[in-house]
Amino acid sequence: MVIRGAKQEDIGRLLDLLSEILEIHAKLRPDLFVSGTTKYSRIQLEAMVRDDTKPIYVAEMGGYVVGYAMCQIRMPSSNMYPVKIFHLDDLCVDEGYRHQGIGEALYRKVVEEAKANDCYEITLNAWPGNEAALRFYEKMGLKTRSVFMEQIVKEK
Repeated sequence: MVIRGAKQEDIGRLLDLLSEILEIHAKLRPDLFVSGTTKYSRIQLEAMVRDDTKPIYVAEMGGYVVGYAMCQIRMPSSNMYPVKIFHLDDLCVDEGYRHQGIGEALYRKVVEEAKANDCYEITLNAWPGNEAALRFYEKMGLKTRSVFMEQIVKEK
């Protein structure tokens, strides 16, 4: 397995994997996520691949992309200390390749790159109900930093 930076020719496969992860979220929250869509479009991914502040890493096995980690280098709001944040925007491993250490290898790459970019921390969002993801991130050493809450006030 090779972990490397994403290239333009990976975008089709990234869209496939984005669709796979979207369906997990659509099952968890059908009131929020639209089945059959993706978080990013081809045009957005093309721009992200060229943007050093939005690195994408792919896991490749035998020339086939089996997972990705999409990241963003951010700065906090003005009322917090000005430390760089390496935000893990999305991590996905193809369903047929899970439980083979690919997610762990991608996350190790994220940690390595966060350190190389002199970031203070790695952050991410995870949805309640996605227990496999929550267990994975806890296994990687992440801890809850804050809780994002909601109250739905309008019927669909």
